[in-house]
Amino acid sequence: MRLSAAPPRRLDAGRANLSVCPSAGEEGPIGPIHRVATNAFARCGARTYAGSRMTNASDLTPDVEDLEPVDSTIELDPDFDLADELAATRGWESEDDPEAVPTVGAMELAERHALRRVAGLSTELEDISEVEYRQLRLERVVLVGVWTDGSVQDAENSMAELALLAETAGSEVLEAIYQRRQSPDPATYVGRGKVDAIREIVEATGADTVICDGELAPSQLRNLEDRLKVKVVDRTALILDIFAQHAKSREGQAQVELAQLNYMKQRLRGWGGNLSRQVGGRVAGGAGIGGRGPGETKIETDRRRINTKISKLNRELKEMKGTRDTKRQERRRHKIPAVSIAGYTNAGKSSLLNRLTDAGVLVEDSLFATLDPTTRRTTTSDGRVYTMSDTVGFVRHLPHQLVEAFRSTLEEVADADLILHVVDGSHPDPEGQLAAVREVFAEIGASQVPELVVINKADAADPLVLARLLREEPHSVVVSAKTGEGMTDVLALVEGELPRPGVEFKALLPYERGDLINRLHQHGEIDSMEHTADGTIVAGRANEDLAGELASYAV
Repeated sequence: MRLSAAPPRRLDAGRANLSVCPSAGEEGPIGPIHRVATNAFARCGARTYAGSRMTNASDLTPDVEDLEPVDSTIELDPDFDLADELAATRGWESEDDPEAVPTVGAMELAERHALRRVAGLSTELEDISEVEYRQLRLERVVLVGVWTDGSVQDAENSMAELALLAETAGSEVLEAIYQRRQSPDPATYVGRGKVDAIREIVEATGADTVICDGELAPSQLRNLEDRLKVKVVDRTALILDIFAQHAKSREGQAQVELAQLNYMKQRLRGWGGNLSRQVGGRVAGGAGIGGRGPGETKIETDRRRINTKISKLNRELKEMKGTRDTKRQERRRHKIPAVSIAGYTNAGKSSLLNRLTDAGVLVEDSLFATLDPTTRRTTTSDGRVYTMSDTVGFVRHLPHQLVEAFRSTLEEVADADLILHVVDGSHPDPEGQLAAVREVFAEIGASQVPELVVINKADAADPLVLARLLREEPHSVVVSAKTGEGMTDVLALVEGELPRPGVEFKALLPYERGDLINRLHQHGEIDSMEHTADGTIVAGRANEDLAGELASYAV
């Protein structure tokens, strides 16, 4: 017996794919989904045999006597319900697609993690075969603080923040110690007896760095290193190192380098007396061309080179500031309101910007994760255009070198029409964060800008703390950038705080002036609109420039 030569077609019988040859008189699709396969094969007069490839049935002439029939009856699950199966797939489109194009922030985060230091791996090469597996190990540090005022909780919070800064910079914290004093010791920052105790801790733990929670004078750094026999850095140098690691833009890198050079200029030191070495009798054989001649010491040469580099960076930043000022003036000319997101570091400013504008900037649970400002254009519910900018985070005792170097960037906050002051509601001391940020606001001249306090991380905060903050800050709102809670309230408050056009108008605009209608939607407010045979009658408010163009159509 030769099987039918007609090409097979696929039958989707529920969850089974069957090869079915059509019958001569069959019309329309196959029967209901619960029909068993034997009925389908019976209509086409064919039988199913084991060992026969049905996809090539037209080319086969099997010996029917040697083949055994196969029971092809399919028993479907009686509990199967197509509606339930489709309902189970709801929400799949909202899940993250692994093949989706990553955002700029996601790529920067992956790059940062690829270069992160690894704990527990030595940098010393023990065998030549290990050269491909060497990785930069973490610095092992001991934290030292001086408690001069405030409560014990304040001192512990300060040390905890110093530990987070050290871990962000790429260190492994081994021990932390602080001392109660009226003021830091002018010679060694902590008392002499405490210096001996720190030296014992360093020797017992194998630490190679000591980090002090304060800005040390050059003499204090030198005395501590002489006594402890390990590297000593202060809080300012630690923050500068974090900024240097995370700065990405050309302007940000120049600002950080300028701050580092200003800090380093007063702290030049070397081992022994190598910075006191003098140039020989012949300039060409000593310092070379550009030296000051015989008698110039090494420290003088280094300081002069640092001053030259500082002057060059100041010139470059001045040119970059001109570009930023031009963009700011363009926004002012078009009367585009500006909203600036500011606050303590790791309070969730970038996450809030991503929620409100889909900016896609880098988000990471670390201090100073993003330094470069990001500005996005967005619109209100009624169509008005405004900009929203994310700025660098602040911290307690922010180094004045950084404030001066980032002044051009921080001016974005001072020139804004509204500041979204983000505070971490889950932090042990949110009031301290608010006070520290407002000190920087006063320093950059942003104290008079309208402020909306955004209490973030409501999903992880204590409800009692949130209630206390809402009571202390009347003009505030509770949100969660992670879950999206409160985002509607934030947008509503922002729209209410944005400056409104001050000139009222009523005009009859011809239909060919649709451009004016579009500009009114973007930069003005429309109270009423009526389409007539002669044109569109529009009433509302606009800024002075736009109102001047509408004056010729006034009614």
